[in-house]
Amino acid sequence: MTSDRLMPRHDPGAFDLARDVAPGLPMALVEQWRAGGRTAAGARLLLGAHVTTGYSVVSDSAGLTRLSRSLGLLEVLALIDGPKRLLHAYGTAEGGRAVGVWAADNAQMFHPASTGADVLLSALLRTQDEIARRCRVRVGVGVHHGSFYDLDGGLYGPEADAVEILAENHTEGGEIAVTEAVAERLPAGHSFVLRRKDVPGVPGDPPRAVYRVLDGPRAASPVSGDGASGEGARYPIPYSAAFYEDLLRLERAPEDAGLAATLAERHLSERTVVLVERGEADAGDGAGGGGSEVAILRELDLSVLMRETGLRLLPEVGAVEIKVAGPLGIYLFDEPAAAARFARDLRTALAAAGMTCRIGVDSGPVLAGRTPGGGWDVAGAPVNLASKMAQDLAAPGLVCLSEAVGAHADLDGFALVRHTVSGVDMTFHQG
Repeated sequence: MTSDRLMPRHDPGAFDLARDVAPGLPMALVEQWRAGGRTAAGARLLLGAHVTTGYSVVSDSAGLTRLSRSLGLLEVLALIDGPKRLLHAYGTAEGGRAVGVWAADNAQMFHPASTGADVLLSALLRTQDEIARRCRVRVGVGVHHGSFYDLDGGLYGPEADAVEILAENHTEGGEIAVTEAVAERLPAGHSFVLRRKDVPGVPGDPPRAVYRVLDGPRAASPVSGDGASGEGARYPIPYSAAFYEDLLRLERAPEDAGLAATLAERHLSERTVVLVERGEADAGDGAGGGGSEVAILRELDLSVLMRETGLRLLPEVGAVEIKVAGPLGIYLFDEPAAAARFARDLRTALAAAGMTCRIGVDSGPVLAGRTPGGGWDVAGAPVNLASKMAQDLAAPGLVCLSEAVGAHADLDGFALVRHTVSGVDMTFHQG
């Protein structure tokens, strides 16, 4: 990402989520759904053209909370870059393709159904070996074979959701967890060592088993290089080329405090983050009137409505929509007072449209700017704190303002509250 002042909200390309972070919002599909009367038959017809079968491989970093307490943002980004490069290099070597733009510490690959499960697991075991050898950060990996809806480069559907939950909530650093749908595709007499893993909410009805891959044959030879150089070898980075080169410099010199300070001064800026999570849709139609296809399109429809509402309320200058994806929306402001007003106005407007939400707002140094695809992205502690306030602590309908934001906001109707999350004491205004 490049670091610059926020442009007017109607700046061309600033809100094209399909080119920014996937899974984003497949706008054309939602417009077709709306125009067709939002019927179950229409949902099946629209989504039927987007079904794909294969393996979803999702990774999530472990131990970042501890490391982030002693390291700056750019140092953390440099740490998580290495595992992402290796996951991408070994995954593409076995015919996989990257899903979306790999922001933050998550990564996702899709492998076609023609890929042998043994080939895929051998590549993942080798990847975990190389991450352990080269990187300070470990990752947990979840793998599922199933059917997904491929919409604008993102994988949707209950099976896509389940493998993401598996990776993010039920794996440890260095672990590979595979569903029964993957294990049963291993050839007879294979030499992989699998152990049953107790995980709730696995794809299947009734729920199917999950296995931890303890050992097995590795890919025959390491990938040539690690994806660190050459545009064709790079994972889909959410940064500008200039920033990424600086990030690689920092990765090669992790102990150079002077370099870290110089790059922080060059790339970080004080901004205010607004993170909103809307409530889930009423499951009535999805459960009894069309199944998962209707549920998926109803959720996307609500996300598009939230996006339209947010764009209508954003100030003309000094603010930008970062993304709306699933139930989450993230916005970035130059000034905290404007962000606080927007949060309250958005809550009111969403309520008028029949949507509950909970919102967190925080200010501080962030890395923010345009992505290679023309959209925007943001990273930094304010994103994390806004998320904790909204998603972990707030009840539906509440707006949470950090103390940094509250110092610039109208606090009528707000109360100061204190919470402890993951051993961290938090004080903020809630109303």
